[in-house]
Amino acid sequence: MEFLRDAKNVTKYRIDPKRIVVIGHSMGGFIAAYTAAHDPEVSAVVMIAAWNFGARVTRPVQPEGMDTFWSASPRMAGTTPEGLYAEAKAHGAEWDYVSYAERLKTRPVLILEAKDANTADNHAMMEGLSAAGSSLATEKYLEADHVFSDHRIALQRTILEWLATLPAPASK
Repeated sequence: MEFLRDAKNVTKYRIDPKRIVVIGHSMGGFIAAYTAAHDPEVSAVVMIAAWNFGARVTRPVQPEGMDTFWSASPRMAGTTPEGLYAEAKAHGAEWDYVSYAERLKTRPVLILEAKDANTADNHAMMEGLSAAGSSLATEKYLEADHVFSDHRIALQRTILEWLATLPAPASK
């Protein structure tokens, strides 16, 4: 976020720092929600098949839930499956993205769901945003696997069409 708001980068890359949208898939969907919830200057959020990192560790252990820690940790420097799980366990309540609904209710949020283990959590996020009074949240389901392997164009189209609905930049 600092890079995107740095005056030199704003000029060099023609960034409008008032229109930053964070988009993330799976663990990145959690990171996108976390980032926006803790940075009120983020203008909108897209959560793609978002893994609810915190909620996963507060529930009874399910084999498919632990598989995610094993598959995610090799892509992350400086951790192990056990270390990643222990860190998530220590921050479980804080990292349950449904708890971010109150902070995100005034900003556009797109929740894209797939046919995967995250669908119920994604739907719970939409319910949380609705309960918080959001009229800016959109929930979409694509009949696809977790990585949208056979629906990449539909995924792109859905995000681009949603981005086109966001308010235009203020006149200078």
